Amino acid sequence: MLRVAVLVLAQSVQAFVPSKLRPARALVTRHGRKPGVSDPNDLAAFVASAGSNLVVVDARNLDFEKEPGDEKAHELAPIATPPADTSYRPRAVNVPYQRDSESMDLSLIPAEWVEAAGGLENMPVITHCGGGGRGQKAKDYLLANGFKNVLNGGGPADAECWAKFGDK
Repeated sequence: MLRVAVLVLAQSVQAFVPSKLRPARALVTRHGRKPGVSDPNDLAAFVASAGSNLVVVDARNLDFEKEPGDEKAHELAPIATPPADTSYRPRAVNVPYQRDSESMDLSLIPAEWVEAAGGLENMPVITHCGGGGRGQKAKDYLLANGFKNVLNGGGPADAECWAKFGDK
């Protein structure tokens, strides 16, 4: 039986799990990160192993009336809008997570990127929004729709994570 001790300190929850039994994804918030946001070291390793096949799915919405918080995150890091701006974030694509329908328009992901990676199940994807909440919803949506290799990177509000993939 796995025993997990949870310690609550101010607004941070930390789980202490034997090192050999680390969970595949974060189950609790650490250091102010939202649940599901990957550890920066895991993101760095994922980016390195993905190489040129990495796809960054920006789940933020350019309709700031619909998602007011995205305007502030857009000021920190502009929302990915390829193909026009591939010099800024060449492997990023804006595929907004729609809260009202709990869906995403996956046709916005370039078919040539999917093909080059060997299909949806092989394509390495990092999702993000401003801080990780919708990034996790986007990750869950992708996993439910045939993707198998997906991490939630949080977003520009988490500078430590953003530094690992924000220029991709």
